[in-house]
Amino acid sequence: MIGIAPGTDLEVHPVGESTKQTIVAKVTGIAVAGAAAWVAQKVLSKAWTAVTGHEPPDPEDDSEARLGEIAAAAVISGALVALARVLAARGAAKYVK
Repeated sequence: MIGIAPGTDLEVHPVGESTKQTIVAKVTGIAVAGAAAWVAQKVLSKAWTAVTGHEPPDPEDDSEARLGEIAAAAVISGALVALARVLAARGAAKYVK
């Protein structure tokens, strides 16, 4: 059982304006980061197709793609998506503040 020590003051803190702004900033950051990741993936797909002449390898596809090509696509895709998410989240945070 959890108790309260005698003589302890309990304070109830209502949700303030700064808490609401923090929640809005987080939700906005998540939405913008997700959209940025989607755009980065689409740009990568178009660039990969322009350079190689075919779509990037799909990890679930059991095709004839070489391991090196799959690894390269994964590294490039991961780096671009991560960068896009970070930049989008930072931009959204500045905008909301």
